[in-house]
Amino acid sequence: MPQQAQGDAGKRRLLLKNAQIFDGISNNTFTGHLLIDGRTIAAVDTSPIAEDSQMMVINAAGRVAMPGLTDAHVHLVGMANTVRDLITGSQTQLAAMTLARAKDVLLRGFTTVRDMAGDTSGIKRVIDGEPALGPRIYPSQAAISQTAGHGDFSFTYERPTALGGRQSRGEQIGFLRVADGADRVLAAAREQLKLGASQIKLMVGGGVASLYDPLYTVQFTSVELRAAVQAAQDYGTYVATHVYNVAGIRRAVEAGVKSIEHGHLSDEPTIAMLAERDVWLSMQPFAEHDHTFLTRDSMEKNRQVCQGTDRVYRWAKSHGVKVAWGTDLLFEPEHGARQSEMMARLGDHFTTLEALKMVTSGNASLFRLAGERDPYKSARLGELTVGAWADLLLINGDPTTNLGLLADPGRNIALVVKDGVIVKNILTATHEPAAAAQGSAVWTGR
Repeated sequence: MPQQAQGDAGKRRLLLKNAQIFDGISNNTFTGHLLIDGRTIAAVDTSPIAEDSQMMVINAAGRVAMPGLTDAHVHLVGMANTVRDLITGSQTQLAAMTLARAKDVLLRGFTTVRDMAGDTSGIKRVIDGEPALGPRIYPSQAAISQTAGHGDFSFTYERPTALGGRQSRGEQIGFLRVADGADRVLAAAREQLKLGASQIKLMVGGGVASLYDPLYTVQFTSVELRAAVQAAQDYGTYVATHVYNVAGIRRAVEAGVKSIEHGHLSDEPTIAMLAERDVWLSMQPFAEHDHTFLTRDSMEKNRQVCQGTDRVYRWAKSHGVKVAWGTDLLFEPEHGARQSEMMARLGDHFTTLEALKMVTSGNASLFRLAGERDPYKSARLGELTVGAWADLLLINGDPTTNLGLLADPGRNIALVVKDGVIVKNILTATHEPAAAAQGSAVWTGR
């Protein structure tokens, strides 16, 4: 008997039959059929599901169906715009370009992302109303930094905001927020929650592209960190921190942070501590060519970070750390396709199934730390199971044995469904209801 979930009358219905199903949580695929009713999955069965005249029916013909991909560390505004755009563009230009590029992210198969710096809550609301425009977004709003920290992009001749100076351009467009002292950090965290953040992002150590903070620096005092953690906890959510080095990771964990973003310069005892404290490691399989840097100093910092990738992944696997995957691509819109390439690069460090689970149900477990702030908690993400969000891909080939297929989404992703809406479809439906025959975009997604 098929598993069934209730569907509301009048919702769009899609039957995908004769697929090899990878459900995002199992170690094997199985031949089966899947029914979408509205925004969620209504049935998954190894036996045929009865068809009716109100369904759109697609024969997968043995292709692999899998959950939509997720990216735990994106900057949608930063991915869509160059540095020049961010400096000179109007707010409407930045938002319009971000929304346009968000569709590209979705067409690459990424149906949910966690945005880790940028003014995206308004874009999220637009996409929630029109699911085919882009991926679901867990916004952090502005990333919070101390003066001279990773998020301080003011110039040295400008007075710091903490001393009465004007906001930098990064603050003016809602990409960053500079705050010093526990009271200001508390206010900055509350400000992002007010603006719609699902979780809070802080800069706790030196960065590659930033000007004033070598990688070894530790940023924010313990008191400041605890202020942000308290603000997040009071809203039912958590703090994630940009940090590469050991001292910064340990200070953040001691303060109650739940997700370490990056961590490439860690040592093994610190990675073991993450497992002991049940803290996530949200890491990126960086390669030196992923970003272009303007200074030799940044190039050298990037080299050091990339060198740490493999050993930190090995320690994380050895100690059973909860590992999430993300990209952190910035300021080079022409290289957006690297999102797919970086995902496939996980195969250098994990088995194919480990990688596929990480970018589906694994990342989704991290997203759920948003708790009461989770905007999508009414259904499960990253799974092809009854009652889960109807986000799925149909792949030409078997990604459970060849992860590299997902590096070329244009060729190898035949179908993209998000929220039950067909976003991309290169297959022919064996049956379409009357609405589709009349050209309804609800069914075709074109």
